[in-house]
Amino acid sequence: MSRRLTNLLLLAFLTGAFLTGWTAFGIGTGWVRLPLVFHAVLGFAVVALIPWKSVIVRHGLKVNTGQAATSLALLLLVVVTIASGLLFSTAGVRSYGPLTAMQVHVGGGTLALVLTLVHARQRPVRPRAIDLERRSLLRAGAVLGAAGAAYVGVSGATTLLRLPGRDSRPTGSYERGSGDPAAMPVTSWLNDGTPSIAVEDWQLRVGGSTYDRDAIAAFEDEITTILDCTGGWYSEQIWSGARLDRLIGDRAGRSIRIRSATGYERRFPIAEASSLLLATHVGGEPLSAGHGAPARLVAPGRRGFWWVKWVNEIVVDDRSWWLQPPFPLT
Repeated sequence: MSRRLTNLLLLAFLTGAFLTGWTAFGIGTGWVRLPLVFHAVLGFAVVALIPWKSVIVRHGLKVNTGQAATSLALLLLVVVTIASGLLFSTAGVRSYGPLTAMQVHVGGGTLALVLTLVHARQRPVRPRAIDLERRSLLRAGAVLGAAGAAYVGVSGATTLLRLPGRDSRPTGSYERGSGDPAAMPVTSWLNDGTPSIAVEDWQLRVGGSTYDRDAIAAFEDEITTILDCTGGWYSEQIWSGARLDRLIGDRAGRSIRIRSATGYERRFPIAEASSLLLATHVGGEPLSAGHGAPARLVAPGRRGFWWVKWVNEIVVDDRSWWLQPPFPLT
């Protein structure tokens, strides 16, 4: 395969893997399986390009050590990213020292894409009509076909060998602490730290109304559902508190904004109010600080970053719920 086609395919496959990976991060339902399959196949396609890319790197070391260093770093990042994802999804390897497998996988993949773009800027390869010729398309198709076969083979081996990966959810997450809130991991999105909140002084603002924790708990609404964290784990618990439709009453609007004491916030369609719960208790016990006390949102069917912790304000307004970043920026 030519150097030109190798670099173009590598850029396309890495970009596709990046986009499908983040798409899978944002989906909490069974539909997540489709982008995850594409994500895995594109990952194997990147691996299939390594023999050709390594030849390019070796040649570059002889000609231009600066650009070759970028290529070598990219190659190493690709190996780390693919290996961490493969070991997580099959053997259930969930951490590397202080880092989770997902932090290594996502971080490595993001850096790999950045280096690919840097490398493409250093050595621009513009698409040409020749790239759509039959020979080029056949080679690209052969790489994707081999990648698809590798995915099927690895998936089959994971099931046949009874590896931990066969018991993961469609999102790829593994069970942690179901029915035992104390064993459920404590995590936060990016730099969102645990605030110090005195429960006896805390109040929830909903329009002109306020509620303390006891008033919310008195609604006694309850739901058993799964918290599926993008960190690679899930936990099924019994959550209790108040449904949002009962808290907002007859307030009219298009969306509900849930705001945390840390400034973190997410918006939801107002039509989902009856399925959202503001929880004060989990497993019959008050929430711990790490799990969002005095109150956190429970959003069935959505990934963990939607489950806003340390909620202190609920706002109903006419802004569309989708007018927000797909993922919180802080």
